[in-house]
Amino acid sequence: MNASHAPANPLADRLNNFNQAVRREALLELATASGSAAPATGSNVNMHAHSFFSFNADGWSPSRVAWEMRQAGLYAAGLCDFDVLDGVVEFLDAGLALGLRTAAHIETRVFLADLQDVEITSPGEPGVTYIMGAGFVALPAGGTRAAAGLAGYRDRARARNVALIARINAKLPDVAIDYARDVQPLTPGGNATERHIIRAYATRARAAFGGEAAVAACWAGVLGKPAADVAELVRDEPRFEEALRARLIKRGGIGYEQPSASTFPAVGDFTAWVRACRALPMITWLDGTSGGERDPRALLDCLTGHGCVAINIVPDRNWNLKNPEERALKIANLRALVGESERRHLPINIGTEMNRQGLPFVDDLDGEALRPHQDAFRRGAQIMVGHSLLLRYADYGYVDAAAAADFPDLARRNAFFAAVGALPPMDAAQARQLRDLGPAKALAWFRAAVR
Repeated sequence: MNASHAPANPLADRLNNFNQAVRREALLELATASGSAAPATGSNVNMHAHSFFSFNADGWSPSRVAWEMRQAGLYAAGLCDFDVLDGVVEFLDAGLALGLRTAAHIETRVFLADLQDVEITSPGEPGVTYIMGAGFVALPAGGTRAAAGLAGYRDRARARNVALIARINAKLPDVAIDYARDVQPLTPGGNATERHIIRAYATRARAAFGGEAAVAACWAGVLGKPAADVAELVRDEPRFEEALRARLIKRGGIGYEQPSASTFPAVGDFTAWVRACRALPMITWLDGTSGGERDPRALLDCLTGHGCVAINIVPDRNWNLKNPEERALKIANLRALVGESERRHLPINIGTEMNRQGLPFVDDLDGEALRPHQDAFRRGAQIMVGHSLLLRYADYGYVDAAAAADFPDLARRNAFFAAVGALPPMDAAQARQLRDLGPAKALAWFRAAVR
């Protein structure tokens, strides 16, 4: 099932309203109406889904992501937005309203000086890698270093976007856009991504040139295609936006600028910030074919040395391929990576991202390619959920000193947090009861529950 194939539901569409009060009212109405008719929980998980606070292909809010995943019977679900935590509390609360196990993450890019001469997970950009923080349960308190760090990630992303637009505008003055006027309103928190910028340019061209033929002629030179071919491409908006993104923003594009060590934060700064938020610094892995990923043991040694304690995989990239040789290679790479991660007791987080049309709604863990790893993937989801519950209600997190003292053996620590995450999904009434107990008694309750 693709994200874009969800059935029409006017009430569910209200979950995408930029007004949070409207979203909350719609969610509670949907939860009440579905009641005991909600689908049975299955065994698949999607712990990496973007919302409209960064970019979701269908414009889904955190509440809509949670609703659709609950309606699909997922075992657990995870939110993951770029550079912001705007949707964290909304997503976790939506899970309580719907009876869905949840966790919430953040994603960004960092510079890894150890591998500055090789590509890692950002193609064509040596030393640059995507990275995540997992299991946030709240925004950092105002006035703290953690809050300043989060504001810094947002500000750096904005500065990169403004500079990118200036470079493109200089070369395409007929479709020039303004960041504040044309881009930021496309997302409720004003945290725009490359995909928002592309959508703004496409919208601007339609406004400036009007008819399909004129719009196609405008983009023909940029895309290096005959106007007739571009006209056909423009009718397929997702494909057109991907083509435009490649020509305007990605490596070799007219707005592209090769990043340097100062473009993105250093990996150690990010992992320290994540830990200050009591979340889990998380490695991201692409497919094992880049210079930085070719030796999974060396990569994991490097990034665990910088404080990472978990790893994220987008499985669809590693098996859903037409070329049989490429498919076999990447399945073997995945197997090696999972083996190394398991050997080190690194929890594995998986998901489909949902930030581009055509991506699967959820990975099929019973399918031939992923079946060998389904236990590891499901256990990773349980650990993320368990950490989130324990941190939110018992003031007890996976990377805390207390957990390290109680469970110096990582296998035992994983087993405890996974057991908490495997408990039946919590509802709002249970959450209130745990808050009323206070952290110490809530922790005792969780310990008793998993026994």
